[in-house]
Amino acid sequence: MQTLGPMELLIILLIAVVIFGTGKLAGLGGSLGKGIREFRDATKGLEEASEDVKEVIDEVSEGAD
Repeated sequence: MQTLGPMELLIILLIAVVIFGTGKLAGLGGSLGKGIREFRDATKGLEEASEDVKEVIDEVSEGAD
């Protein structure tokens, strides 16, 4: 499977500017960035929760011994 090169990305960007215009494209980029940031925060929260669960499991297993 081939990857997109710089020329292909430039063509896609030009088509997006023609279709959406520069104003809407900036808004779309901001929305995309906000969505990615929220996703990262959510995954970080899940990682912290899983660490808490592991600690509780370790404590319970030590208490059972």
